[in-house]
Amino acid sequence: MADRCRGRPRVTLRRDRSSLDNTAPARVNGAEKPEAGAADPMSIPMARNVALYPWFRACQSLLFWQAVWFLYFQDRLSATAAIQLYAVYDIASTLLEVPSGYMSDRLGRRRTLLAAALAGGAAVLFIGLGDSFAAFAVGEALIGASAAFVSGTDSALLYQSLAAEGRAAEVERQELRAWRFAFTALAASALAGGLMTLLYPPLPYLAGALGFAAMAIIAFRFTEPPAARHGPDEGPTLSDLGQIRAALAQPVVAWLFALSVAMYIFSHIPFVFGQPFIADALAALGAGQGAPAVSGAVTAAMMTVSLGTSLFATPLRVRLGLTVLLLVAFALQIAISATLAATGSALAIAVLLLRMVPVSLSRPFITARMQPLLHDRTRATFLSVQSLAGRLIFAATLFLASAVAGGTDTLSHGTIRLILGAYCAAGLACLLILAVTARRRGI
Repeated sequence: MADRCRGRPRVTLRRDRSSLDNTAPARVNGAEKPEAGAADPMSIPMARNVALYPWFRACQSLLFWQAVWFLYFQDRLSATAAIQLYAVYDIASTLLEVPSGYMSDRLGRRRTLLAAALAGGAAVLFIGLGDSFAAFAVGEALIGASAAFVSGTDSALLYQSLAAEGRAAEVERQELRAWRFAFTALAASALAGGLMTLLYPPLPYLAGALGFAAMAIIAFRFTEPPAARHGPDEGPTLSDLGQIRAALAQPVVAWLFALSVAMYIFSHIPFVFGQPFIADALAALGAGQGAPAVSGAVTAAMMTVSLGTSLFATPLRVRLGLTVLLLVAFALQIAISATLAATGSALAIAVLLLRMVPVSLSRPFITARMQPLLHDRTRATFLSVQSLAGRLIFAATLFLASAVAGGTDTLSHGTIRLILGAYCAAGLACLLILAVTARRRGI
């Protein structure tokens, strides 16, 4: 450990008790903007990283199965099995969250993103070609591994590439741009995936292999950011764990950590239960066979709405302030789940169009606000710990939900109401706590 740090200035993590609305980037790791006219051999590769990043996010978002996965597993197995398979995904990504973050911090961003693409490609082939719970479980586990490898690593690569060019202040704008690319890819692939299902149910997964192949090509073209270049280590050191604890000791980081965990859970509730809700609502109208196509169209429209919202996200952030904007986004997530719990009408499907709006109003700003407060050495590890907390809690609640569902082949709205009602009660409690602590801590 000493050899790797030799010759570098001593690094400290500055405690930042400023408000969330302070957008000036913190001075971290002693990094300074290069002097004008100074030759920097890393400038061109880092600029290429920044240019490629939105395209990487777009390829990562070509999830053709996103709008039909529950219906696919429910048709092949059962509704209970579909919930359990999603829990397998969450458990796999949970188990690999922190190790993958440590891998990213030690072996590099580029290698970790390549591993994500390879794991994802193998996953969709297992599911697309498989016909048993075991095969589907392996595929879901590999999708979880792919998500874990990407988690925190992609945004860390962007931030460090910008910082290497003296452009760290651009992180918020670049993250928003990347999210727009991602929303566009999600919308297109959702609509295409819904139509593919009508032709051949496994086709959305098989088509996903093309997205992961493109993702691998882009990851291969990335250049490792300078701050992430160091050799393998024997294991986490006390200083690494100390840096993570020091980050959480910052009131701003701790509050954003808690909010991110809660918003992760409520972002995924409609993702899991939205498809059976659509199927049940359409079945009541005698149109149950059209559920995959309708689900694909709804998801495509959802991403389009979120893309449009992202265009107004920055003005809203300036007008409302970051704290208020984030709390409103979380409240909207709870309201979406509450609406689905309150009525089984097909008209409520329209509410699903808002599912990703809270994400477009929060995720880029949370990432941009938190990144300057983290240390390069443990940046991806910290973000993985944050994701780990959300996945653990959500996976545990899904197993409880599968117990409530019992062994039914499909989920009725009565069961969905019971499950979502419990989620909403917990969400309102979390919202109240976050609002109170934001005021008390001066956030």
